[in-house]
Amino acid sequence: MKNVLKLLVLLLPVLLLTSCFDILDKVNIKADGSGEYTLILNASKSKTRLASISKMETINGKKVPKKAEIENKINEAARIFKATPGISNVKTSMDFDNYILKLSCNFKKIENINAGLEQLKAKNILGKMIPTQIYSQNLVKKTLIRNKVNTFKEDYDKMGKADKEVFNNARYTSVMQFENTVKSQTNSAYVLSPNKKAVKLEAEILDLIFQKKQIQNTILFQ
Repeated sequence: MKNVLKLLVLLLPVLLLTSCFDILDKVNIKADGSGEYTLILNASKSKTRLASISKMETINGKKVPKKAEIENKINEAARIFKATPGISNVKTSMDFDNYILKLSCNFKKIENINAGLEQLKAKNILGKMIPTQIYSQNLVKKTLIRNKVNTFKEDYDKMGKADKEVFNNARYTSVMQFENTVKSQTNSAYVLSPNKKAVKLEAEILDLIFQKKQIQNTILFQ
């Protein structure tokens, strides 16, 4: 899969059992390179179906994780993030009535997020398909880069029909907000805000898998 598009999906297996979810990936970066990172998975559109599935033992040949198991995964992910140098103020929230899950933290530099994701993968919280070297920033050159990552189309092609259907209506939104003013960017799929201090990308996850939309972007600040 592409970038963090599958991050919470693999972190929380129960949400692989519905094809109607939204992922919001949000970064707020200050002029000194520090900032806040937030990741939200919202499956509220499928809450009725998920509520029914949660009462089952298995579906599509897969074990249905219970609420306690999901909470343990989230809490373990939070502990790992808290132990990552440069990351602080880690917070999680779990709304099991509406199936909305959130992970947020502060960072000293954006690359701390990459390191946190690497640790999650090392502890098998993330699946092997998840890229971790997502961001890089150069304060001297006044650039922020969303790095190019593999599409993982090959992995997607190996999935069974039921697993592929998970992504049919899944959507991804990336929002990056800045203290500095954006001078230019290399990916026009990101919409620049009127005040030129934020960019936003909205896409179907399948469009990212099949590269109909690209997620990489180099942003130059004034």
